[in-house]
Amino acid sequence: MQNNEIIYCRASTDEELNQILRLQKQNLPRALSNSEKENEGFVTVDHSFEILKQMNDYCPHVIAKDGNQVVGYTLCMHPKFADGIDILKPMFIEIEKILPANSKFMVMGQVCVDKHYRKMGVFRGLYSFMKQELKDTFDKIITEIDIKNIRSLNAHLAIGFTVLKEFNADNTDWVIVSLNCNID
Repeated sequence: MQNNEIIYCRASTDEELNQILRLQKQNLPRALSNSEKENEGFVTVDHSFEILKQMNDYCPHVIAKDGNQVVGYTLCMHPKFADGIDILKPMFIEIEKILPANSKFMVMGQVCVDKHYRKMGVFRGLYSFMKQELKDTFDKIITEIDIKNIRSLNAHLAIGFTVLKEFNADNTDWVIVSLNCNID
């Protein structure tokens, strides 16, 4: 049930992390039809509770809540977790190749909005809150998008992300995009 009272905050409880995982599982490619993947987008990584909590303990994830229900999230993945998830290792290697060594960036490890809350500004709200929360510590938010995930790529470009690089890893074409934290 939507009441349109979306609150943006940082994840702080195990229950919120479990709700992130439930929303994630609903949006993995194996849970979606080809039409849903094409029209609604999808998430790639299936996180364990342990890695999600470790990441959150270091830099809390950004969530959108309607009442007590998590309806969207952006995961904060500090570069210190570069070796934590196999599918993301190539992205960190590519980032090292293109950014100066002293760059202060946070990887947005995954974004997802519950299908009942899409086209309501939640995606934009998550990133707006994330930028505000991270701007004093990080210059950029960086993420990678599967080139087949056209909806996600277009949504990121629409809110100000710019393409840094395209590359192929594990038979998947990826686009690395960046958002400047200090520009509104």
